[in-house]
Amino acid sequence: MRPQLDSTKASRPARNRSRSGLADARPVSAASLVTAALRANQHALGRLSAMPVSLDWSSEMDELVSRIGFHTIPRWHFPMLNDRRRNEAFATAIERQVSPGSHVLDIGSGAGLLAMIAARAGAGRVTTCETNPLLAEIARQVIAVNDLSEVITVVPKASTELRVGHDLPRRADLIVSEIVDCGLVGEGLLPTMRHGREHLLAPGGTLLPRSARLFGFLIESDVVSGQNRVTSAAGFDLRLLNMVATKGHYPIRLQTWPHKVLSSTAELAGFDLAVDRLDDGQRPVTLPVVCCGIAHALAVWFELDIGTGVRLRTLPQAPESHWMQALVPLPAPRPVAAGDEIAVDFGWRSERLFVC
Repeated sequence: MRPQLDSTKASRPARNRSRSGLADARPVSAASLVTAALRANQHALGRLSAMPVSLDWSSEMDELVSRIGFHTIPRWHFPMLNDRRRNEAFATAIERQVSPGSHVLDIGSGAGLLAMIAARAGAGRVTTCETNPLLAEIARQVIAVNDLSEVITVVPKASTELRVGHDLPRRADLIVSEIVDCGLVGEGLLPTMRHGREHLLAPGGTLLPRSARLFGFLIESDVVSGQNRVTSAAGFDLRLLNMVATKGHYPIRLQTWPHKVLSSTAELAGFDLAVDRLDDGQRPVTLPVVCCGIAHALAVWFELDIGTGVRLRTLPQAPESHWMQALVPLPAPRPVAAGDEIAVDFGWRSERLFVC
């Protein structure tokens, strides 16, 4: 299902574009980009510090930044930035909630897209923060290429390290953050929004997103379960490898794997980001079984309320979304029969979802 928008707004080209066409752009500052890349990978810094950092871009510098970026910047940034529905949804929500001359804080710069949307919408000042020094420098240069450096400041820090009056001129009228993984909580959304509203948001200010809900159903699938568990192979017992299996949820594109849905959909959790405590927690959930089988896991997706009627959903039937579903393994495979009501405790802790 595509995101529900009150209106559809096509992305507009950045003003005063200095480049056109599809060719890859060269960095504005080669030296600062390479320095940021080395800071992002201390191991690379130790091995490659002898390389001279000149002011001119070279094939060696391109290879260095590319190699470090491969190990420090997740590949999902590319499909995320190419996710038109996601971009339109956030652009619509930001444009409706930015007041002329307001101060916007964007938590998790990435390439700087949401910060630039806020500036284009009329914000007087945008502060955007990013923990990865290479990404922060890329964002700074992207913003410069799009002639928005006078409005947007990139701070290479976590939002929890920001100080009002030092890293940002004053508390923000609007906080925007899309640090959301397939399971909603995996990039630290809950503690980040709690800290932001308490320490960085102006009185009467707005959080974006505003709320979120998690949904899911039981599935049977040996293949999907095998993405994170092993018992034996070629006659050998390999169960010790399960010690390093993912403890919690992990991403999977459910529609690409054979599976059987065993229960109806249930709401697993909901979060009002403006008022809830947003602590670790768990709650009992009952799942009505509609089909006999062996339950291996919960397939989970989210609905994000970005405000002013804009919502994003990551249903399994929405393959155009860059977000996958979250697979939450049960503690052990469990036989179920139609008519059963399976009671589980669904929880979230330390940026992971779990079932117990």
